[in-house]
Amino acid sequence: MALARLLFDGDDRHVTAEQLFGEAAARSIPVSLATVYNVLHQFTGAGLLREVVIAPGRSYFDTNIHDHHHFFCESSGELQDIAGEGVAVSGIPLPPAGTEISRVEVIVRVRTSG
Repeated sequence: MALARLLFDGDDRHVTAEQLFGEAAARSIPVSLATVYNVLHQFTGAGLLREVVIAPGRSYFDTNIHDHHHFFCESSGELQDIAGEGVAVSGIPLPPAGTEISRVEVIVRVRTSG
């Protein structure tokens, strides 16, 4: 319950397991990093969070579960929402036989200029 309060008390946000673990430690919530990962994956499985995989082994967990996409800043590691209607995707191939498309996610990678 304490992790749920940290995640969902306030505005939508993107958090890594390590960030949430740090927030829990700062509030003296006794929890292991493994437990944080387990809770995040359970919440994702229950449809309460979306996992945004940036690279193998690097994921953010998003409290905004509505249709949207993301900017990912490679320089800062910051993830920002793009409204779902802000991106038009065309030319999606038919899925393999016996499967269906469940979601299309676009991650636009940016970096600071200069």
